[in-house]
Amino acid sequence: MGGFDSVSGAGRLGRWSGAAWGVRAYGLIAGMWIRSTMVYRTSFVLTTVGGVAVTGLDFVAIALMFSHVDVLAGHTLAEVAFLYGLSIVPFGLADLALGSMDRLGRRVRDGTLDTLLVRPVPVLAQVAADRFALRRVGRLLQGLVVLGWALAALDVDWTVPKLLLMPVTVVSGAAIFCAVFVGGAAFQFVAQDASEVQNAFTYGGQTMLQYPPVLFAQELVRGVTFVLPLAFVNWIPASYVLGRPYPLDLPGWAAFAAPAVAAVCCAAAGWAWRAGLRSYRSTGS
Repeated sequence: MGGFDSVSGAGRLGRWSGAAWGVRAYGLIAGMWIRSTMVYRTSFVLTTVGGVAVTGLDFVAIALMFSHVDVLAGHTLAEVAFLYGLSIVPFGLADLALGSMDRLGRRVRDGTLDTLLVRPVPVLAQVAADRFALRRVGRLLQGLVVLGWALAALDVDWTVPKLLLMPVTVVSGAAIFCAVFVGGAAFQFVAQDASEVQNAFTYGGQTMLQYPPVLFAQELVRGVTFVLPLAFVNWIPASYVLGRPYPLDLPGWAAFAAPAVAAVCCAAAGWAWRAGLRSYRSTGS
């Protein structure tokens, strides 16, 4: 990390600006942690495999449920697996990239955030890449396996719009979850000890998206559609792909609105982060 405080680091800052420099810095810091992780490759493999096994228990529980019923709220196992995979994969990408954001409250409390402020590197990039945990890729891999199985098992008429919607949905969903991670971290500038509150919206939101929206109260569905729009991660696009009614009787074009929703979420999260950072007055103040 010391290299970022050197003259060479300042020189790089002159050649890179704004978001480009932030992405570059994030890559350098994350790369450092990846190299550190790969020194102990056996440990990495074991922890990754363990992560796949632990996260896979969620889907095992769903599969066991379907051993007693044929459908869940009118959805078959393949359709629920589709919802499951389409929530896990975007979340896995966001968790891999920004899963360390929930450590911000600890840095605010113990004052170590101050050391990040004096470096010529965007604070967001430093916090996001801090202790980058490559083992989180296990969650992503497990989600890809379930999603792949669901796509093979589903009887869907794959039109061109549906095919194009799949990668767009995954990328947009990952961006929405990234915005939630950043927004939750920004809240910790004020609350300081709110990592569990953040986890309720990230991990808790992802868990909710694994199941059909008809299982939940209409007020909750409205909340995750119009307030914290997690429904655009998978519920709404999946309804279009599966040919099912949209939650809350939304219009047909809503399935293709995920990129716009993700852009708004990222802009709001960026504003919240800048506001939180400006409000920071160091530890003890």
